[in-house]
Amino acid sequence: MNVYGTKQIRNVALLGHGGAGKTTLAEAMALVTGAISRMGKVTDGNTISDYDKEEIKRQFSISASLIPLEFTGEEGPIKINLLDTPGYFDFVGEVEEAISVADAAVIVVNCKAGIEVGTYKAWELCEKYRLPRLFFVTNMDDDHASYRELLLKLEKEFGRKIAPFHLPIRENEKFVGFVNVVKMAGRRFTTNSDYEVCEIPEYSQKNLGIAREALMEAVAETSEEYMERYFSGDEFTVEEISAALREHVTEGNIVPVMLGSGINAQGAKMVLQAIDIYFPAPDHYECIGVDVSTGERFTAKYNDQVSLSARVFKTVVDPFIGKYSLMKICTGVLKPDSSIYNVNKDTEEKIGKVYLLRGKDVIEVPELKAGDIGAVSKLNVTQTGDTIALRSAPIVYHKPEISTPYTYMRYKTKTKGDDDKVSNALSKLMEEDLTLKTFNDSENRQSLIYAIGDQQLEVVVSKLLSRYKVEVELNKPKFAFRETIRKKVEVQGKYKKQSGGHGQYGDVKMTFEPSGDLETPYIFEESVFGGAVPRNYFPAVEKGIAECVLKGPLAAYPVVGIKAILTDGSYHPVDSSELAFKMAATMAFKKGFMDANPVLLEPIASLKVTVPDKFTGDIMGDLNRRRGRVLGMNSNHYGKQVIEADVPMSELFGYNTDLRSMTGGMGVYEYEFSRYELAPGDVQKKEVEERASKVDRDEV
Repeated sequence: MNVYGTKQIRNVALLGHGGAGKTTLAEAMALVTGAISRMGKVTDGNTISDYDKEEIKRQFSISASLIPLEFTGEEGPIKINLLDTPGYFDFVGEVEEAISVADAAVIVVNCKAGIEVGTYKAWELCEKYRLPRLFFVTNMDDDHASYRELLLKLEKEFGRKIAPFHLPIRENEKFVGFVNVVKMAGRRFTTNSDYEVCEIPEYSQKNLGIAREALMEAVAETSEEYMERYFSGDEFTVEEISAALREHVTEGNIVPVMLGSGINAQGAKMVLQAIDIYFPAPDHYECIGVDVSTGERFTAKYNDQVSLSARVFKTVVDPFIGKYSLMKICTGVLKPDSSIYNVNKDTEEKIGKVYLLRGKDVIEVPELKAGDIGAVSKLNVTQTGDTIALRSAPIVYHKPEISTPYTYMRYKTKTKGDDDKVSNALSKLMEEDLTLKTFNDSENRQSLIYAIGDQQLEVVVSKLLSRYKVEVELNKPKFAFRETIRKKVEVQGKYKKQSGGHGQYGDVKMTFEPSGDLETPYIFEESVFGGAVPRNYFPAVEKGIAECVLKGPLAAYPVVGIKAILTDGSYHPVDSSELAFKMAATMAFKKGFMDANPVLLEPIASLKVTVPDKFTGDIMGDLNRRRGRVLGMNSNHYGKQVIEADVPMSELFGYNTDLRSMTGGMGVYEYEFSRYELAPGDVQKKEVEERASKVDRDEV
């Protein structure tokens, strides 16, 4: 593949709902540009994008794939870096990585399915990153698909920005071509995306008038002068329309709607032409970061005439071909066999060859210029989010904003002795997927794995087996309850043991009461008078208490909020020892704790749920069923409601699946641990019964 300059590059993300046809459109565009000679199919498992075993097995995209294409545009050859992203919400991290380096987006909509949740989410991402975009309506070969109805819904949901560029032409219930609304001309498909000029059918005239009006309205919205002319009945010239469209599609003020059939490669050429004409080159934007040498904000245009800087936005770890760091060149030129400086890690690394990745195919290139996307293999310390620059000009660019995972499960290895293998395999998967986290919960003796959703966890388990030959099983996690007391008691603990020679003797009288501080396990004080217990045994008494609070007598959970006061006792001048007083304190603690109205405390999370207004009633009802307390509700900038509530952590297990079910996938949530609160009686009873066997054993 040729080397392209900044102005010849287009970085375009394919977004949309799962199953809308993004991967199929990518195949069609690859066919039209000559990158492939025959289109693959998702169902056959032979597409460029979905090459991973899991993607082939499940027949949907799991990872974002890069597909560089060469296309002859209006002013010469250009390079289009297509970023095909997953549509299923569990893999949102892949979408966020891809969109962080995209300069524009094509939102794919299945005409028959209409606007889906993934369509809204794609739009919201484009709004967040201020990306120009167009809609490509696919599945037009289905006669039951109503383009006119979809167009009305797009206009209703996304406003006057929507500008229909195409209308379908059907003959004998078959999709055979389209009307170019901008040029007011008919196009009949010949082979794939190629077409010939044809007459506009009579039956299309009415819809053409409506579409033309919508297009003119979108053009008129771009300036006051055009708005005045529009209302006064003036016609815009083709040149004025084209110029307005070029400027305002690039700025995101107009969103074209195009159509085709991905499976038949119809319409792909028109999308390529639109990308060439309307979508900006990288130099339309600025690279924004921090100059490490001064700590000041740094901005620069994408420019290949200055020193090198790039940011790594994705890592691919393949057990057979190794590790690839995908990066977008921000300034300068990346050349093979050179040294690069990782600013985040303050380390220099040597790179060998420079590549383009096209799906699983690795293509060597002589260099990559500013604005382009490529890959380097086998970097030792460089990770996703790191910035590469020159040591003499250390710039750090912002890392991609990646969603935080809140769904978690407990995992165990199926084969004894596989713990290290599983740990190594998971670390490689986490290098690839930043929404995957692991946590060793030593308190509950469990290993936890966090992800965006259950489907992602399923894929992880499957990848561990197929890639790394290790098996794990997922189970419901244990929740970190606490134990405390609710009243004051006075108890005696006497430890006496005689077995020939020196015996063991320790005697303490202690008061136990709530300390009021649930952050601290215990507070130890002494108020012994007259040397009833010698001062040198006080540390032993405290040690006994310190060991007891690690595993409470009620349900073997850690103890908090205890105040232990040593008030009296007795000792033997020969038989007393530190061990004896420690044991006496332990006996006093266990008896006193159980006499002091012991209770269980459960962890409470502060939860925020963001949903469209129409779902708020369902969410609040569900939170009440989960023993949640709704604290308030506010509108956010996107016209959605943010519900805040306190909910027991144990009740949030499985919440991701239930929330998606209640809201059709529109709801999102986040939470963080807040505090401990008294658990209800039924919850306490169940926990105490379940853990009765653990109280007198070391198992937790």
